[in-house]
Amino acid sequence: MKTLSIITISLLLLIGCNQAQNKIRSTANEKVSFMTADTTFNFNRCKTGKLPAGWSEAFTGRGTGTRWEVTDDNGNKVLAQRSSDNPNYHFNVAVYDGFKIKDVELTVRMKGVDGHMDQGGGFVWRYIDANNYYVVRANPLEDNVVLYKVENGKRTDLPLIGKGRTYGTEVPKLGNGWNNLKLTVVDDLFTVFLNGKQIFQVKDKTFTEAGKIGLWTKADAVSYFDDLEVKAIK
Repeated sequence: MKTLSIITISLLLLIGCNQAQNKIRSTANEKVSFMTADTTFNFNRCKTGKLPAGWSEAFTGRGTGTRWEVTDDNGNKVLAQRSSDNPNYHFNVAVYDGFKIKDVELTVRMKGVDGHMDQGGGFVWRYIDANNYYVVRANPLEDNVVLYKVENGKRTDLPLIGKGRTYGTEVPKLGNGWNNLKLTVVDDLFTVFLNGKQIFQVKDKTFTEAGKIGLWTKADAVSYFDDLEVKAIK
């Protein structure tokens, strides 16, 4: 494997329209950055009706598009997926393009606002492109949490450690208010928490390299996200 010379630099970045201190490890031969410090996206200084700076949107599956934008939620700005007319096998993705990361802790507040086929959403990580990434999501319509891999555009739920392939796990009623979703990723071990409680673990080696992180919804789910925290695990 080709050896890359590593340069460590400290930058003051504009993260989610807010200033945050962040250390970035950059390679001399690749125009890519790897996050090594903590970052929080809270969207308070972002313009409503637009994606935050540094973010991009995509979708997996059928349909024609997706609509991620900052919106006002009772005086608080959040990142929302607003498109409500996509078909069932359609996955809305918003990713942050500023860095890649392998081992990470992700935390977010999320709220399922509307949706007849689907509601809620969750994280993507080790995102390569719109057809290749991991995702874990919480669904208020089904009151369950499921972790999947999306490989070559095909979504597959992954078995839980100690339980097998159960299509995730049932959880207490999520309702239409805010819930806290948390994920830790260490090598091939993924640990999922909901509202402060660990609910399951998954092991998988499909995607082993650093990738982008982001947010995800399915089909017609209109969902709000806020206070996305990203912490590098060393």
